[in-house]
Amino acid sequence: MNNKTLTPAIILAVIALLCNSIIATQVRYGKYAFRDEFNKASNAPIDSSKWTAEIGGGGWGNEELQYYTNDIENAYHDGAGLLVIKTIKKDLPLSFNCWYSQCHYTSARLITKQKFDRKYGRFEARIKIPRGQGIWSAFWMLGDNIDAVGWANCGEIDAMENIGREPSTVHGTIHGPGYSGANSIGAPFSLPNNQKFADDFHVYAAEWTENKINFYVDANLYKTITPQDL
Repeated sequence: MNNKTLTPAIILAVIALLCNSIIATQVRYGKYAFRDEFNKASNAPIDSSKWTAEIGGGGWGNEELQYYTNDIENAYHDGAGLLVIKTIKKDLPLSFNCWYSQCHYTSARLITKQKFDRKYGRFEARIKIPRGQGIWSAFWMLGDNIDAVGWANCGEIDAMENIGREPSTVHGTIHGPGYSGANSIGAPFSLPNNQKFADDFHVYAAEWTENKINFYVDANLYKTITPQDL
């Protein structure tokens, strides 16, 4: 839909998250371009050849309460094929100030910037999100030219976002110049019978081709966006 490549990321906002696979494929050829099954020993750190843990407590544009660290206590393998991203309530030294004052939480924000990017493909993750008011779980991508052009000119594809006050609903969304923030383009997907996403693992995917982006939950296609929608 544009000429940018996108950098996948798992972004956590005051949450703990379990994930047992991240896969990016080339749709046309059906080959894996990037894959992490998190099959490392218990308490092993993230694979630094694939992921970078961003650091800081500046709010990240969303007034987030946590200070993101690269500490193993915030992101680690459980030894059973899961990556655990954990939020910890703790008062950090004043030298680690967050945007609002002394930081009271730590968590992890994992990105593939400068390690993997891809124009077009299927971007998929199997995730068990946490539950609770104030939580904002997300699996998303930003254009690799963000440092040059800024957000939202770089483009953004949100394969999955969950707002804690909506435990039965996730959102698939895109942002770009003229359609960002409250004017973004996308759709919600809700589980039937008041089921909660935090009760189990689900597979979230965004499939991006030259002329459309499809959003899926557990292989259920729930939204297609084309250039005519912009």
